[in-house]
Amino acid sequence: MKYHLATLGLFPFLIAQARYVKRITPVLPEAEGARSGAVGSGSKLGVFIIGDSAAAGVGVATQQEALSGQLIAKLGVEFHVSWKLNATTGHTVKDVLASLKAAPSESFEVAVVSVGVNDVSGRTGSKQWIAQLLEMIHLLKSKFGVQHIILTGLPPMHLFQVLPQPLRWYVGFRAKQLNEMLRALVDIDAQCELIEPDFPFESHFLATDGFHPAAPAYSLWGQLAAATIKRRFQPERS
Repeated sequence: MKYHLATLGLFPFLIAQARYVKRITPVLPEAEGARSGAVGSGSKLGVFIIGDSAAAGVGVATQQEALSGQLIAKLGVEFHVSWKLNATTGHTVKDVLASLKAAPSESFEVAVVSVGVNDVSGRTGSKQWIAQLLEMIHLLKSKFGVQHIILTGLPPMHLFQVLPQPLRWYVGFRAKQLNEMLRALVDIDAQCELIEPDFPFESHFLATDGFHPAAPAYSLWGQLAAATIKRRFQPERS
């Protein structure tokens, strides 16, 4: 109720603040480098990384520094990893879903998903958010054979110092709501798991735009995702 009242009462002011932030914030490119490949030795593991600008590596120069590179390097120590990245700046869950529908069928054991921040800024409704998430999850299972889906929680947007108040409070509150919905979703689907990287909000963990992860944050994210995957797919040792 508080969120909806704020939407009604503060809407013109929030829109003005959002436009100002967009105007003054530098637009960073997606990380350069390969978006698919195969590395490592051991048991075969297919990894599909999908989502938004964070998944695409905005904030660092190369994919080696980004989530894909950090994650695959850590998994490649124990697995033969075939991987693919399908991520685009600005994508909402609706956009991710459309991209998956347009992509050719492939087979992966695990998917790592980063989505939600653009649904906050784009004001995706709760019913739409959940419905499209469920459709995305179904498609990952049915079209791509994914057995384990790792959903990444939204960052604590209420701590983004580049956002003025009350916009920072507003988007932070909504991000918390979407995270609660993610927690409820994974509680009813054993093939889904939620990870919530705990990034220190210090300058060297943030990109120059003050929004996206820098290399140390991507490293923490990749480490957490890799540990989560290893718990599910670690080969049994005799």
